[in-house]
Amino acid sequence: MCGIVAMFSRRGPISADVMRKATQSLYHRGPDGQRHWISPDGRVALGHARLSIIDLTTGDQPIASEDEQTRIIVNGEFYDYEAIQKELEQSGHRLRTRSDSEIALHLYEDFGMQSLHRLRGEFAIVLWDARNRTMIAVRDRFGIKPLFYAFHDEKLYLASEVKALFAAGVPARWDAESVSHSVEYGGHQLRTIYDGVFQVPAGHYLLATDRHIQLNQYWDFNYPKAGGNAPQRSDADYAAEFRYALEEAVRLRLRADVPVGCYLSGGLDSCAVIGLAARHHPDPIRAFTLTFDRADYDEEKEAREMAAMVGAEFFPIPIRQDDLADNFADAVFQSEAFCINAHGVAKYLLSRAVRDAGYKVVITGEGSDEILGGYAHFRRDMLLYNREGQDPAVVAALLQDLEKLNPVSRGLLLPHGEALPLENLKRILGFIPSWIETFSARSAKMQELLAGNFLERFGNREGYHALLSDLDVRGQLTGRDPVHQSLYLWAKTLLPGYILTILGDRMEMAHSIEGRVPFLDHHLVELIRSQPVSQKIHGMTEKYVLREAVRDVITDTVYRRQKHPFLSPPATLNPKEKLSTFVNDTLRGPVMASIPFFNQKKIVALLDSLVTMDENGRVAYDPVLMVLVSACVLQERFHLAA
Repeated sequence: MCGIVAMFSRRGPISADVMRKATQSLYHRGPDGQRHWISPDGRVALGHARLSIIDLTTGDQPIASEDEQTRIIVNGEFYDYEAIQKELEQSGHRLRTRSDSEIALHLYEDFGMQSLHRLRGEFAIVLWDARNRTMIAVRDRFGIKPLFYAFHDEKLYLASEVKALFAAGVPARWDAESVSHSVEYGGHQLRTIYDGVFQVPAGHYLLATDRHIQLNQYWDFNYPKAGGNAPQRSDADYAAEFRYALEEAVRLRLRADVPVGCYLSGGLDSCAVIGLAARHHPDPIRAFTLTFDRADYDEEKEAREMAAMVGAEFFPIPIRQDDLADNFADAVFQSEAFCINAHGVAKYLLSRAVRDAGYKVVITGEGSDEILGGYAHFRRDMLLYNREGQDPAVVAALLQDLEKLNPVSRGLLLPHGEALPLENLKRILGFIPSWIETFSARSAKMQELLAGNFLERFGNREGYHALLSDLDVRGQLTGRDPVHQSLYLWAKTLLPGYILTILGDRMEMAHSIEGRVPFLDHHLVELIRSQPVSQKIHGMTEKYVLREAVRDVITDTVYRRQKHPFLSPPATLNPKEKLSTFVNDTLRGPVMASIPFFNQKKIVALLDSLVTMDENGRVAYDPVLMVLVSACVLQERFHLAA
């Protein structure tokens, strides 16, 4: 993994000093070398901060084609690339490197944009086609790798992180409307909370010429219509095909010229990954596990048992509230986004420990919940909207059990309190996805803390209108199973905008760690999308097909365990510890007073009232406080104008 920067000027030259400054701002993504290239006319520039994983000696970028008419910079990994290298050489290409990145350059020369369908992995690409004077920027199918852009002062800027755009001269300003979207439903797939800064959506590519910029989509989930005539097969058949695809995805992600470790929790996803990885790794694999000092959030026991079963080297990393407080601001600065729990800070500390242990690459379990309906809100959808032929009393009892068995999810993954009106969304979809209801209830809590003029401007809008306006509702949602609709909407918002950011790339790359996500191998995703919903949620058993597919490589404890979301203990549950003090001091301080979207007086009143709330209430309000504190961090670090 690396950091990339590109600029395309409609008039006037690009400064080499600006390119160096922008590329250097991504040093943490690529400490093994920073290079850049500027075209002879001075109007095109490509910069690359390298983290060397494959081809340690000849893989520097930008990489040029044989005739030097095409150049590329890549952040990410392409899997099964050796076969494509041989194919390219047989067709007459002379490869300059042995890196996986170069295949994208020559595939483009041969197949144009159709070459994207040959790429397998997680990636962000910028390519300059001098012959056609076109800059092309591509983001992988799920948004695993970030790619931002802005157009300012007659220049197009592209970069792996927003801070590189700011370093290059893009103004640092809040986007008030996008802040309201982020508060309401976690953010838009195209916009960011920064004015004039956008992101290439997952599964899209951007084309830019001297006069024209456009976005095109090259991949989507394409869930089947409900009630189709697909032949039903046995559970064993579904599990067998899933096992084959997942094992191949894990095996491919073990390929590196540096050591590869695994992140391990006590959950099914990471345990499945390490169980399969151990079968294909020549030596005991290193398992890195976060531990917490509050039992409801700690999974050390289950992770240690799993590591022992597969003969992995168990490497626990204890995290305390003091650690979270001390590193909160640095982690949020790297994420460049609002957080709803300090779990991102814990992942930041995890990646630092991995780096200090001498590793550059880890395989992780992210993405499984998004393709297999792992979160509690997807199970709630299954109960509420797939209940044909079920006894209403049984459904009601199961809903009660779901609430009772998932106390840490209250307010985060399951609704708590009254939601804002969502009639228009229900009119369009025919139902309200539970995750949206959850976010809407949290947004209602947040509205109590908004500044009057901000609330007057945005409070009466239904933010989901903006979300749905940017999606192909008829082509991707209409006629699909409600659970598939929920999965799709989550995959367009929270997956790239939060899970793969705050719990993925940004926290890993903050310490030059490459995270690989086999559950988001597109071959595996295209397989599971065609399987019945009952293979994802079977009764009240989530990720059913995965459990059955990997039963032989996981412990019985993990096989029988319900989904436990990765969360750190809320600050509101530890009022005498340092993280709570940090939250209070920040929200009562001058930075919060300077942000125009929030009413500090009401925030202070909320802080004062926490002592009178029961534990459920404090847990439900913790995400609200985390959003507010992260807003303060971003305001202070980036000096954002309103």
